[in-house]
Amino acid sequence: MAAPWRLSVAPMMDWTDRHCRYFHRLLSQHTRLYTEMVTTGALLHGDVPRHLDFNAEEHPVALQLGGSDPADLAHAARLGEQWGYDEINLNCGCPSDRVQRGAFGACLMAEPRLVADGVKAMVDAVSVPVTVKHRIGIDRGESYDFVRDFVGTVAEAGCQVFIVHARNAWLQGLSPKENREVPPLRYEVVQRLKREFPHLVIAINGGITQSAQVQDQFQSVDGVMIGREAYHNPWWLASWDSAFFGAPDRGLTREGVEAAMVDYMEREAAAHGTPWYAIARHMLGLYNGLPGARRWRQFWSDHRLKQLPAREVAQRARRQEAHAGV
Repeated sequence: MAAPWRLSVAPMMDWTDRHCRYFHRLLSQHTRLYTEMVTTGALLHGDVPRHLDFNAEEHPVALQLGGSDPADLAHAARLGEQWGYDEINLNCGCPSDRVQRGAFGACLMAEPRLVADGVKAMVDAVSVPVTVKHRIGIDRGESYDFVRDFVGTVAEAGCQVFIVHARNAWLQGLSPKENREVPPLRYEVVQRLKREFPHLVIAINGGITQSAQVQDQFQSVDGVMIGREAYHNPWWLASWDSAFFGAPDRGLTREGVEAAMVDYMEREAAAHGTPWYAIARHMLGLYNGLPGARRWRQFWSDHRLKQLPAREVAQRARRQEAHAGV
């Protein structure tokens, strides 16, 4: 069961929308992708197609939910399954004030029975896997027993997959950005969870930026979830299928991926009126580290060009590269 969670890109608010996921899927065919967190309230009272529509190419793709009411979670999970998602994931890790005010996210770790009730409601409602993403603790407490008891309680409700961000969530005094950087990483806690719950799938998240680190974690846990590094350095994903899934190298090039994204931008513009810059923002890291990358990014983030079709912007960027000898 571990293989589907061997490698994944983390759910990231404002980043992992369907356009970002389409881009990531061009780079890796096997990596598991996650939506931004969608609240149960948005699905109960908002525009369901806007929140749940995705491209068929994105599979395997998981819907991450934010919420705490079991009936609402069950309803949202059913919608996710009906729309074709491969997994329903419950957010028990986000520390933001807004999420806390909604009584979900990381603060749910203090209420494992409520999380278990929500998980059971979703497991009973859908046939796809129901998973939980959480931290190793909240605030300054470093008790292993706290996270062990959380996992044990939620597992009894039917959750078999836990994606663990190897930091505490400090619910007071830190911004969400600081909560991804300030609380210390404690990989040994996640590895200990795997030893204590060998029958569960345990994936690790937090601070992993290199292939050697991924391989090292595979010695102790079932899977690795990559967050910001996957977004800012997306070309790394192009090596994942061969490096971590044993798949043959597809001979991808950055230029080929960019061209495929231009085709996608044109289709999205024709079908939905989506402006190219709403899509291009996700691929700005494609040439990171190469000569001319900064100038290329400037073309694709220049809103003075936003009235032009995507293909014309691409041609201008290419001409600039040719002029610079890149």
